[in-house]
Amino acid sequence: MSLRLAAYAVCIEDGRVLLACHVSSKGEVTWTLPGGRVEQGEDPIDAVIREVAEETGCDGVVERLLGVDSRVIPAAERTVPGGPDHQNVGVFYRLRIIGGPLRPDPDDEIAECVWTRIPDVAGLRRSSLVDVGLALAQALPATGHVAAVPVGGLIQH
Repeated sequence: MSLRLAAYAVCIEDGRVLLACHVSSKGEVTWTLPGGRVEQGEDPIDAVIREVAEETGCDGVVERLLGVDSRVIPAAERTVPGGPDHQNVGVFYRLRIIGGPLRPDPDDEIAECVWTRIPDVAGLRRSSLVDVGLALAQALPATGHVAAVPVGGLIQH
């Protein structure tokens, strides 16, 4: 089984959440939260600030830890065929944007970044990470953990 540690930003402002549009090599569009891999030796807080800057062009400040999500993606459901089962451990932070021009990452698979009304998220083809991040931000559970989000329909791994 492969393992990935990642940090994700939940940026909420005026009833909107900041989403990044990921376009796969096959041209499939999935909306997700800004964030990504924590590099070896990197602190997750530094990783989420770096990832937000890279993917959105914006500077941010971490306001609080929201929680941690761990999920196993079976090999048969991975976007990379032939790989093993994969565990993704995501650390979610509430992050406030403090400046910078909103723009996509020209060197990545992020095609655009947009502030999306929270009620409109349900109609988007999105990563389950979006639902987990919003649930953590809204519930603020003492354990830092929310129930698993079922994958299917508009909700992807």
